Amino acid sequence: MPMAKDNYHTLVWEVTRRIPRGRISTYGAIADYLALGSARMVGWALHQSLAGQDVPAHRVVNRRGELSGRNYFPTPTLMQELLEQEGVQVVDNQVCDFKQLFWHPADTDRQHRPTEKQQ
Repeated sequence: MPMAKDNYHTLVWEVTRRIPRGRISTYGAIADYLALGSARMVGWALHQSLAGQDVPAHRVVNRRGELSGRNYFPTPTLMQELLEQEGVQVVDNQVCDFKQLFWHPADTDRQHRPTEKQQ
């Protein structure tokens, strides 16, 4: 049975809300983590979030670190402005230090899992 649109969007928004300030993730990383849909579907869900769900969609970029979703914000520069307010440097619509700033949703899971020594 296919997942209802609202449920998928809610899952994407919940993961996106976990991205720490000053870090970025990708549409594909979120899609892989949820094991549902594709990077495009994540982008569509985030586009829907711009209607006021308090989701930091500006922290999600494409796999090359480009601000590919910038044109869906109220102004084409708002995505970059929000990232820069968080200390993320952007040049020519691309995140600088992409690899260092990248956050994968599974990173949070790993932080909360006990290690063998802790068990």
